[in-house]
Amino acid sequence: MTRTATVRKPRARSQARIDSILDAARTLLAAEGVGSLSIYSVAERAEIPPSSVYHFFASVPSLLEALTADVHAAFRACLQAPIDHNALSGWRDLSRLVEQRMLDIYSDDAAARQLILAQHGLTEVTQADRQHDIELGELMHKLFDHHFELPKLPSDVDVFALAMELGDRVYARSVQQHGQITPRMAEEGMRVFDAYLGLYLPPYMPKRAHSI
Repeated sequence: MTRTATVRKPRARSQARIDSILDAARTLLAAEGVGSLSIYSVAERAEIPPSSVYHFFASVPSLLEALTADVHAAFRACLQAPIDHNALSGWRDLSRLVEQRMLDIYSDDAAARQLILAQHGLTEVTQADRQHDIELGELMHKLFDHHFELPKLPSDVDVFALAMELGDRVYARSVQQHGQITPRMAEEGMRVFDAYLGLYLPPYMPKRAHSI
């Protein structure tokens, strides 16, 4: 008889230790950037032995990947948060609402800016971010289709994921130049996001008769 493998959640004590490690890493990352992170600096900040950090995270990149997953969980939540269907007069209203929610996350979370928008050269983190972007793009596609009758989109291009990546390029330049996303560059990033989607979405798309 074949047994189905199950994924076990960490025990409460282990999860508490993981949370304290991630909180310490997030604080260091927000204050000093990726260059400040080491297993030892995180352990010192969390007030635990370095061996305890190594028990859960074998390296700094694995720690940063976990933080990247946390950031993208916040992005997923903002896509899944309620939206007033009746308040949308066109798809650009939905586009602006979604981008503003993501900008709010970047504004409130310096660690998110460091991980996603700063130049750190860590391949593992960049690859994890791109994979998460594909998942977010699929969610965004479903969200737009939830409210509007979308045209047929290409199957060989992740239109919504690429739109997010292009917007992030603008936000990244602002972070690199100013240490934050300025209002001017926030507007430019949203314009880039809208402009790319506008290559595939017509100016007017019928709304769903009822939010499905």
